[in-house]
Amino acid sequence: MTAQRAPGGAVSAAAHAAPTDVPPDDRHDAPYDAVVLAGGGARRLGGADKPGVRVGGRALLDRVLAACSGAGTTVVVAGPRPTARPVVWAREEPAGAGPLAALDAGLRRTGAEQVVVLSADLPFLEEATVQSLLAALRESGADGAVLRDPGGRDQPLVAAYRSASLKRETALLAVEHDGLTGLPLRSLTARLELARVADPVASFDCDTWDDIAAARARIREHGHVLDEWISAVKDELGIELDVDTGLLLDLARDAAHGVARPAAPLTTFLVGYAAARAEGGGPEAVAEATRKAAALATRWAEEGDGTDAGPGEKPDAAPAVTPPGSAPDVAPQVDRPDPGQDARADMRPDAG
Repeated sequence: MTAQRAPGGAVSAAAHAAPTDVPPDDRHDAPYDAVVLAGGGARRLGGADKPGVRVGGRALLDRVLAACSGAGTTVVVAGPRPTARPVVWAREEPAGAGPLAALDAGLRRTGAEQVVVLSADLPFLEEATVQSLLAALRESGADGAVLRDPGGRDQPLVAAYRSASLKRETALLAVEHDGLTGLPLRSLTARLELARVADPVASFDCDTWDDIAAARARIREHGHVLDEWISAVKDELGIELDVDTGLLLDLARDAAHGVARPAAPLTTFLVGYAAARAEGGGPEAVAEATRKAAALATRWAEEGDGTDAGPGEKPDAAPAVTPPGSAPDVAPQVDRPDPGQDARADMRPDAG
């Protein structure tokens, strides 16, 4: 990992207005809203479209949107683009007015009492971190709870705030400075009482191509690659379902070793299809379909190795044929390998 910094790249936003863009009936239904700042020139990336840069097959912006998927309203301050999740778009006036103006533009489209504020370049941000920030905000009674990086620096664009506090202080700053254009975020956060939450991984942001390379390398490490792949597939297919991947891997192992190697992917596909057709669907349907398929794979394997012999039969009871005048051969006892031995290694994406 590279050293952590305050997120770079100014993000544009808008001048003041009451949050009238959100329908009144929707304002207090969710525990929090989210504002994601996704503008800026990305000068250290040579002007590349940083929110659209892919890490683990997903755009950086989509990865951040997945982490705040529990928000009632998610506002992205940037020009509209395709995203994996529905969002509300906001823009600043004038363009390039700076990060504080960007935040204000997003706030105008929110209505919840708590708002999570995020930059769009956080490849390892997860929902658990967002929930930790919200919990710290509630428990501390402070105006906000910000993530602190390994260097001890506050990350104001990885934070949860009380909307009333942000709106009050941005309004005062606008009066004092005749607008928000060009004002840095610290001019706002310096006026707030803040709690801190430490999370060295989630605070990693991508300002340079070296950062992007480090992020791409990390998600391919053995301890991360499977979870990253599953998350990417779910985003790509629009699936919100959380399932026990251990159960599915066990099923794949049993099918591969008890039936045949190609049976593993085909069986897990059929389990997913059956779960989708089941009434109600959801994780319970996947678990039930997995249980049935695993039991079938076990029965299939038992028939093949003779351990499922019927009454009066002997396992592996095929009659031996002995040539006349010769002693019967005695087959040596060979330990049968444990069903599924080394199967997880075979099924891992990083297996040789």
